[in-house]
Amino acid sequence: MIEDKILLTESPDYKGLVAKITNICYKHQLNIINNTEFVDGDTHRFFMRTELQGIFNDDTFIADLKFMLPEGATYKLVPKQRKKIVILVTKEAHCLGDILMKNYYGGLDVDIAAVIGNHDKLRELTEKFNVPFHLVSHEGLSRVEHDKLLSEQIDEYAPDYIVLAKYMRVLNPEFVERYPNRVINIHHSFLPAFIGAKPYQQAYDRGVKIIGATAHFINNELDQGPIIMQNVINIDHTYTADAMMRAGRDVEKTVLSRALELVLSDRVFVHKNKTIVM
Repeated sequence: MIEDKILLTESPDYKGLVAKITNICYKHQLNIINNTEFVDGDTHRFFMRTELQGIFNDDTFIADLKFMLPEGATYKLVPKQRKKIVILVTKEAHCLGDILMKNYYGGLDVDIAAVIGNHDKLRELTEKFNVPFHLVSHEGLSRVEHDKLLSEQIDEYAPDYIVLAKYMRVLNPEFVERYPNRVINIHHSFLPAFIGAKPYQQAYDRGVKIIGATAHFINNELDQGPIIMQNVINIDHTYTADAMMRAGRDVEKTVLSRALELVLSDRVFVHKNKTIVM
């Protein structure tokens, strides 16, 4: 049966890598639909994303790659198919609403398995799109206890990725380690500026002339995870902190949506605390 798959290769840079990989594809009679590569000159690390079509024998194909590529190389062959996400929310609707709407009209190709909130405010919006909503309240619980209940609810759906659509709680280290490079957050600031709470007030206090948003994978350093996508808009001295926040919401939802498109199409490599976006 003819299938479409994506080969993701990361390796120490080495002469002839592209030729070695494409020759293996030819040996397996796989058609290369699209190919993109990048070499990080500082780390001498090679990255390549290859869209393939044909009849696959995954084990033999991977074995040939292992034999031909240098020590330290990694390779992953993934089906070119729709991914599944679970979305975490608190009270703000703009990012969740944008994802739901784009998915409903086909602008974002993803299976939204469920929305989970620590408040019940966004249940009605979610259920209008026939998506299950679960309340996992944090009231009366420690962060560890709450995150354990949260992960149990998430794992019922076995998502490929978890999306923090303005989920306004810091997740504990055990939760983060459970989903490495699988939790995507939208931060309402152009990181690394204005980390933490009330970034628009921080920006207002500094008299900034641009505001932005950053989508990133989370790690155990607050707002310090690998950055996937960023954007900014211009403002001026007439903007109050509230006006900045209202303007920033449009940037936030656009940046998060674009980051999801990139991640869901397997275009993002994570290397140390950086991303390479193909």
